Amino acid sequence: MTTSTEAAPATAFAVTAWRDHDRSVCRVAGMELGLLEVPSGPVVDGADALFAAGARRVALPRPVDLTGATDPAWDVRALSLVGALTGLAVAVDWQARIADAPEAWVPLGHLHPPRTLSGPPDAEGALRNWRDSFYLCKCAYRQGPGFLQVRDRRRGQLRRFTIDDPGYRRAIATLADGAPAASVPPAVLADLLQEELAIEVGDHVWWAPYQVRRWPMAALVI
Repeated sequence: MTTSTEAAPATAFAVTAWRDHDRSVCRVAGMELGLLEVPSGPVVDGADALFAAGARRVALPRPVDLTGATDPAWDVRALSLVGALTGLAVAVDWQARIADAPEAWVPLGHLHPPRTLSGPPDAEGALRNWRDSFYLCKCAYRQGPGFLQVRDRRRGQLRRFTIDDPGYRRAIATLADGAPAASVPPAVLADLLQEELAIEVGDHVWWAPYQVRRWPMAALVI
C-alpha cells in the first residue's frame, strides 16, 4: 500500500463580483457582475481573470474555516484567492473562522479584512483591530532571478527574508494555492511555519505572503 502526498485536483467554484470597491456603489443598477467562476487552475490566474472582467469587489461563496474542522483543501484555496485579490487591490467579502486565541488573526492581518470573524473570545475587537491595522503590502513577496524576497510587517516591525535555496523555493511553489502538509519536506515546512510564512489549516498548509501586482505607491518606497 502506498500513500500519495500530492494535492487532490482543485475544483472550480463561483464567486459574486461587482465593478466597484464601495458597497453602496455596488447596489447601483449595472454594478453587479453576477456569478463568475474561479477555475481549477492556479488561483492567481483566476484572480487575474476576475480583475480583467472588471471585478473590484468579490464575495466568497461560503465561510473560510482556518480551524481545519471542515474542508481544509477548499479553505486554503480560498485563502489563496483572498491573498491574490488583495494583491490586486480588490476588496473581498469573506467570513473567517479562526482559532480562539486573542491574536490568532495577526498572521492573517495582511489580507483584506473579512466581513465577519468568529473564534477569538472578543471576535468583534479582533476584527476591529484587523480593519484598523490593515494596509496593502503588509506581508508581500516579489520574485527575482533565482530568489524570492518577502517583506513582512504583520507583527509591527519589518522583517525581510531572501529565499534562494531551491528546496525552499520548490516548497513555496507547492504551497502557493495550499497543499497537504506531507507534500513539503518536514524541515522546510517547520522553518516556514516558525516564521509564519506558512499557515496550517488542518492537514493542509498555505503560503501566506501574496505577490503585489498593483502598487499603492511608487515601488521604490516599498
